Formats: sequence, structure tokens, C-alpha cells
Amino acid sequence: MPAMQYFEKAQTSFKPPLIANENAYLGDVVSSESTDPEKPISGGFYRLEKGTPLEYTYTYDEIKIIVDGHFYISDETGKEVKAEKGDVFFFPKGSKITFKTDDFGLGFFVGQRKKDGA
Repeated sequence: MPAMQYFEKAQTSFKPPLIANENAYLGDVVSSESTDPEKPISGGFYRLEKGTPLEYTYTYDEIKIIVDGHFYISDETGKEVKAEKGDVFFFPKGSKITFKTDDFGLGFFVGQRKKDGA
């Protein structure tokens, strides 16, 4: 049986790489791909700093909890919310989401996808 994995102080010690524009960072901390390659899940951090909004179309289901700062999150229906610490979101496969902030936002996500498959 596989042992549990522990990532001490991951929120403050893990620095996700730049993935888009000049201000969007995302990185996987952990994935089940090695133990369940058929239906992997991956989790990590997404950080957006003030600047260019990120528009993203999900090719997988994802759940995100806001852990610091805030985002303005909108979807293709025009619904927009101010996402703050403690808020939880579900983004179904196929949804088109726009993330923006006037300061910074940090979220932890779990997506039904392979590691680094965002």
C-alpha cells in the first residue's frame, strides 16, 4: 500500500512557475498519476498578480479554494463574483473562465488531469 505524502508549508514554500502573460503562475504540487494513470488527479497552486486577466477553457473538471488575496472570477454566461479566502469553486470540463485581480490572488486546486496537464 502506498504511503501518504506530506508537503510541509506548501502554501508558503512552493513557488509556481509563470505559465501565461506576465502575471499568471501555476504549478502542481502532487499528482496521483503514478498510482492511478487511468484517472489521475493533480493538485497545486495558482497565483495571479495585478495585470493581464487570464482566460482559460477547462479541458477537465477542477475544484479550487481561494487561500489568500482575491480574484474576480467570471464565466461565459457573464456571472462574476469576487472570490476571497475560503471560497470554493467547481469548474466543470468545458467551462470558459476569466480570472483577474487588482492586487493578487492565490488558490489551491485539484483537477482531474495528469500532472502538469493544465
